[in-house]
Amino acid sequence: MNWREFPSLSSLRAFSAVAEKKSFSAAGRELNVTHAAVSQQVRALEKHLGLQLVVREGRGIALTPEGETLFQGVNEGFSAIRATVDHLTGEEGVRPLNITMTPAFAVSWLMPRISDFRNSHPDIELMLNPTGEVVTFEPGGVDLAIRFGDGNWAGLESELLLPTSFVVVGAASLIGERTITTPEDLLQFPWLQELGTNELALWVQRQGVVPTRKMNVTHLPGYMVLEGLRRGDGVSATARAFIEPDIASGSLKVLFEDTRSHGSGYHIVTRPGVMRPPLKAFASWLRGHAAACS
Repeated sequence: MNWREFPSLSSLRAFSAVAEKKSFSAAGRELNVTHAAVSQQVRALEKHLGLQLVVREGRGIALTPEGETLFQGVNEGFSAIRATVDHLTGEEGVRPLNITMTPAFAVSWLMPRISDFRNSHPDIELMLNPTGEVVTFEPGGVDLAIRFGDGNWAGLESELLLPTSFVVVGAASLIGERTITTPEDLLQFPWLQELGTNELALWVQRQGVVPTRKMNVTHLPGYMVLEGLRRGDGVSATARAFIEPDIASGSLKVLFEDTRSHGSGYHIVTRPGVMRPPLKAFASWLRGHAAACS
């Protein structure tokens, strides 16, 4: 490698922080330098490459297509460096395993099974973060996310864990004898939605429904949505896998089911690269329990 033609690592680090934070000031705070110093480093990198990497957007910044490409490569490179350093210093062996998932997945699927993992791997310390937010992967941060979708997340590796369709359901006590034939018929009911998610808005949009008045929506933690559904507090859109026993018993009615998306379900999502041993053990444990459910 010709190091004389290689951009300075300080400029690449400054650019990576700006690309992540979408702000020169926030990047400066992250690196403990002034925002002017960060800006100067990014401008020097742009001059070195002969490319514009960032543009002003409102009060923040946005990446150009070239900036997006560079950020993906730089982020992967710094992640590999961090992983190597942690491995050599032994940090990776003692750092807790940081796992994030939606509250609904945590309550309905993970927590009833997690004691098995703790009993099998008492030496692995877990940090479980149930949240509706899509948490960013950073070196030394989240090791594994369990996300619902089709598996396409740029710059990340994903593996289908739990295939499931998305259903709109309501308690039999709430629906009664009413006939539900079109998505518009659902607008008469109150809706329950998990905090931090937008499945309801996306589902309504996909059906081409245009509400004529503000919808009656209550945002709740995932476990409270399921409890509210069973009590008949409203209808909701959720993964069928979580409520299959309720559907089978007849206490919950499937009003609509979205089966169009092939490969849809909950995925194991990780950064590219070799998994550290605790992460590899947890991913393998997840696969084993998912296979037992199929």
